[in-house]
Amino acid sequence: MHSLKRGGIFVIDDLYLLETQEERNVCECLIEKLCSRRDVWLVLISRAPLPGWLTSLYIRYIFITIGEESLFLTEKEQECYLEKWELFPTKVACKRIWDLGGGIPLFLRIVSMRLKELPELENLEEQEEAELEAVEKSRKDLWNYCESYVCDQLDVEFQEFLAAVSIVEQFDLSMAQQLTKKKDAGRLIRQIQETGNFLQEYRKNDRSIYELRLPVKYSMRRRLSARYPQDYIKELYYSAGNSYELDGNVKEALRMYELCHNKEGISRILIDNMRKNPASGEYMELKHYYLMLPKEKILESVELMAGMSMLQSMLLNEEESERWYRELAAYAKEQTGGMKRAAQERLLYLDIGLPHRGIVRMTDLMKRAGLFLTDRKVSLPEFSVTSNLPSMMNGGKDFCEWSRRDRELAKSLGKIVSSVLGKYGKGLVDLALAESFFEKGGDDYEVSSLAGRGRMKAESGGKMEQVFVAVGILTQLSILNNHLEEAVDMLENFRQTAEQEAPRLLPNIRALSVRMDLYRGRIGEARRWLVEAPKEDAEFITLERYRYLLKVRVYLAMGRKEKALLLLDKLRFYAEKMHRIYIGIEVLILSAVAMYRMGKDGWQEILQEAVERAEDYHFVRILTREGTALWELLKTGTVTWKDPEYKKQVMAECECMADFYPAYLKEKQEGNVFLTDKALKILRLQAEGLSVEKIADQMGLSQAGVKYYNRETYKKLSVKNKTAAVLEARNRGLL
Repeated sequence: MHSLKRGGIFVIDDLYLLETQEERNVCECLIEKLCSRRDVWLVLISRAPLPGWLTSLYIRYIFITIGEESLFLTEKEQECYLEKWELFPTKVACKRIWDLGGGIPLFLRIVSMRLKELPELENLEEQEEAELEAVEKSRKDLWNYCESYVCDQLDVEFQEFLAAVSIVEQFDLSMAQQLTKKKDAGRLIRQIQETGNFLQEYRKNDRSIYELRLPVKYSMRRRLSARYPQDYIKELYYSAGNSYELDGNVKEALRMYELCHNKEGISRILIDNMRKNPASGEYMELKHYYLMLPKEKILESVELMAGMSMLQSMLLNEEESERWYRELAAYAKEQTGGMKRAAQERLLYLDIGLPHRGIVRMTDLMKRAGLFLTDRKVSLPEFSVTSNLPSMMNGGKDFCEWSRRDRELAKSLGKIVSSVLGKYGKGLVDLALAESFFEKGGDDYEVSSLAGRGRMKAESGGKMEQVFVAVGILTQLSILNNHLEEAVDMLENFRQTAEQEAPRLLPNIRALSVRMDLYRGRIGEARRWLVEAPKEDAEFITLERYRYLLKVRVYLAMGRKEKALLLLDKLRFYAEKMHRIYIGIEVLILSAVAMYRMGKDGWQEILQEAVERAEDYHFVRILTREGTALWELLKTGTVTWKDPEYKKQVMAECECMADFYPAYLKEKQEGNVFLTDKALKILRLQAEGLSVEKIADQMGLSQAGVKYYNRETYKKLSVKNKTAAVLEARNRGLL
């Protein structure tokens, strides 16, 4: 107490170790005394966030809290720290250290100790490999430290809890209770939070989501594997799978059931998923599980036989698809009563929905389905006409042929199709006519009126997928009339709604947004989208056709013409296999553009074929939407037209689009500009708004030196000022 009379700095460490109420009361009294003194600086240190028992003092005296993140090093500080150890790792190793450690001082110290042991190698590749190996060993060192000096010191009940929840990436209270079989899991979570920074907490949909810190997660998983019996671990995975299944997270549920070899759980989920249409059922995402099912298991289920036929069709394996169709047909002949009716329902569903069959006999099939529904002999699963695309004519199937008789079919089949499709049929006739008229260059007012009416019907008890079609038509109409910003606003408003009501639409909404970026010449935005775009080199997924075609356009804008042609080859094969007329024409147009830009012979013939096919259906907008990219080819006069009026409309609209959006698909060459590290750094600082004077001070250069680098950068980028240089550098991916 003598020291209290003098004032000064007082430190109370290891607050998290105070477990009994008596200990906490004593500490609370001491803290209150010290907080009431003006001549005292009090420092409280804990491995955990502010404990609940200090909340009242925290509110009264307003503590300044410094979280652990404040003590982490920045990437630049990491570099300085390594230099103090006289370490200069390769760029790849430095990036790996940052990716794994994120500036955690303890990890940096462990890494430095490991790197210091390495001999210097003359071969750069060998040096890099040795450094990366040392970094990986350092990560394991951190896990070992965490296990030995942190986790082993915990209460046994806490250890068991953390080991159990470590098998999942995230968990909520309900999952924690299911995994640990403890009703008071909430109490344990609170106590663990007050004991150390083992858990991160998030809020999602008004509930708390927890995640183990990475070192804790991996050390606990190792502990689980080494110290617990296999039967217990399998039970954990089963419980996790059950929890995920109840929550509707089928991917994680299947993963957990696979890890514990629970075939019944896997089969149950797959059958339930097969009851959905391909647009809402995760057929492609779960194909690994479907394809691993034994034939005997599939033959036991109507849903699985029908689902396998649909999946194989989506995988472009039409022979396999038809084989499973025949198995289902044979099953239907042998059954009676409800089982026979269920099989017949699925056969009719496949007759209408199988992608590889196109729309052959579709009119008769729709009439037949309508008759069955009227007589209440069958009830069909949901159909999606759009496959989550902003189109019905080119959505789940290609209905170009129907556009030839659009008004006639709307009168004769409209009610039947709407009835067969249920909620997906709300607004369908109006939207189908709007899209057909739009594609054929029809009257703007009639198109917008039909699209607006169809949208209102879809919003009144229909499906968001149909609303997306309306938005797609109306935004395209706005773009065609040079109202791009209106189109952007309309799509953004719809995106906000879809985020809550139809999240499966978001990837294609984003794709349509990127298409608008291309019209504005914002290549940097489009380039960044490539990170989330589907990877065609890994596996061609037919449901991603809309985004693949966007990817082709981004490749063309970036000057990556060879990549564009390779992807177009795959899309051409898909279009031929699946009878996709519209996509086939798009592929021909974009192939002609790519070949023209590469100086390859044969582009004229390909363009001629595209125009002939489009003219056959009187499709105008499939050509004019490509604007300046296609206008350059059409101006050469190599195309032969059958209908002078059609030619006049296409040429006039295409020229207008080229005038409205001159930057659309304007080629930005990659890799043809090299800027030194110093020039790039100066440009980055300029982008942050720093003046020449401040940049010179920061980089140790004269102002004249900075201006010299600027002039050279402007020359290389073919621009005249700082703003243009920053924009062009971003477009080229340099910043």
